[in-house]
Amino acid sequence: MKALFKSGPHPGLELVDRPEPEPGPGEVKIRVLATGICGTDLHLLDWDPAGAGIAQTPLVPGHEFYGEVVATGELVHDVRIGDRVSGEGHIVCGICRNCRAGRRQLCIRTRSVGVQRDGAFAEYVVIPEENVWSHTREGSTDITPELGAIFDPFGNAVHTALRFGVVGEDVLITGAGPIGLMAAAVVRHAGARYVAITDVSAERLALAERMGVDLALNVATTEIDQARAQLRLREGFDVGLEMSGHTEALPEMISVMNHGGKIALLGLPTTSIDIDWATVVTHMLTLQGIYGREMFETWNAMAAMLQTSRWLHGAISSVITDVLPATEWREGFAAAGSGTGGKVVLDWTVFG
Repeated sequence: MKALFKSGPHPGLELVDRPEPEPGPGEVKIRVLATGICGTDLHLLDWDPAGAGIAQTPLVPGHEFYGEVVATGELVHDVRIGDRVSGEGHIVCGICRNCRAGRRQLCIRTRSVGVQRDGAFAEYVVIPEENVWSHTREGSTDITPELGAIFDPFGNAVHTALRFGVVGEDVLITGAGPIGLMAAAVVRHAGARYVAITDVSAERLALAERMGVDLALNVATTEIDQARAQLRLREGFDVGLEMSGHTEALPEMISVMNHGGKIALLGLPTTSIDIDWATVVTHMLTLQGIYGREMFETWNAMAAMLQTSRWLHGAISSVITDVLPATEWREGFAAAGSGTGGKVVLDWTVFG
């Protein structure tokens, strides 16, 4: 099979022939139809400290995907050959305290598809049955391969956006990358009053405006406090979603939050951040870290919202701005790393 392969601990990927994986007991083999390119994949390509610090080589990266089940191993009970599926990329141990309590997203021994084991930048991928999300079994007949390929990052957006109640609340999102854009659509769907989003990319802010945010603010030219002023908020934002990881984003967000405001943090900073802890304490702010998706309540929420809202279905689909054949993976990675567009998807059906 064709696969993007990292042969060792060094920069770069190669499109090469690799042996097809076969499912073991409790595992499912999936023919990959489409894959999304994630920020993690960019780190693995560059083999920077963020990538080298988490991955094990040799490796086939890729953890955002959609495909068709073509084989199942022994002890597989629910997934069927022919099912159209996406996959939860976090494989948990099942026996740590959190796993046993049903909090699998907090597993202390999580291994990630495409990071610590071979992933989906290939014609075939194998994952445990319990990590398969079957669109066929859930009755989701209108999920395209491209949309199915971004269920993983859509899950990040849903997990972050719905961590705190947003009905009737004023929401500030810092970072209009693909996940920030999807989060904006989710909080709008869930009943937020005003939705403001910030970024430094005019292209991404324009995409946010087309998705119906109330304010898209370029913080390269305008102070973040203008978001509160332009929306005429007397007491600040109620809920903040920090999606960028930029060193200035969280401190600026804290400065415009209402007393008792709640902030969900998904963006991963690469350096330490100075925070005005006195404001956090005296304004009684809540800061909550977010990682991945709740398994599998977030997946249920994603599927249900897309099934019941044509607007949200269209809004999330519109975040996909580039679909390229997998043979043009270099162009796809360049587009994903440009910081100006939406989600980039690779089409793996070009190999037959």
